[in-house]
Amino acid sequence: MSISKILETYLVERGVKFTLKPHTPTGSSMESAEQAHVSGDALAKGVLVKKGDDYLLVVVPSDYHIDLESLKTFLRQEVELASEEELGSRFSDCELGAAPPLGHAYGIKTIWDPSTSLGREKWIYFEAGDHQNLIKVSGEHFHELMAPAERGVFSYHI
Repeated sequence: MSISKILETYLVERGVKFTLKPHTPTGSSMESAEQAHVSGDALAKGVLVKKGDDYLLVVVPSDYHIDLESLKTFLRQEVELASEEELGSRFSDCELGAAPPLGHAYGIKTIWDPSTSLGREKWIYFEAGDHQNLIKVSGEHFHELMAPAERGVFSYHI
């Protein structure tokens, strides 16, 4: 599959320089980091949560977990993890579990926790839409891509 067309268009329209980093097929973001020989701190993952009748993409490094209680407090609203079916319908041009952390490309409100390593890394990697490729962008470009995202502290390192 390689890169999702929606994602590729989004990056090109914003003038973001990126490269693809292929790896053997994986089933999780941590496995992708391992197979691609990149730090889990530098691999951004998006987790889709349901907030009432709406959805929100929460972005953290692959070696972090979202603290749902902190997230609920931050949002002042109940949230729950979205189902695989909901994830698949929101990221229709991506393989399940390989959605990029750029919800805005898909019309999904996005929040991220910049207190994590993603706020400090020189290079950031993220899923390209399949389980065999990562996208590599500069930390500066990643920050530009995340500019429209709300920021909060709601995760912890595993």
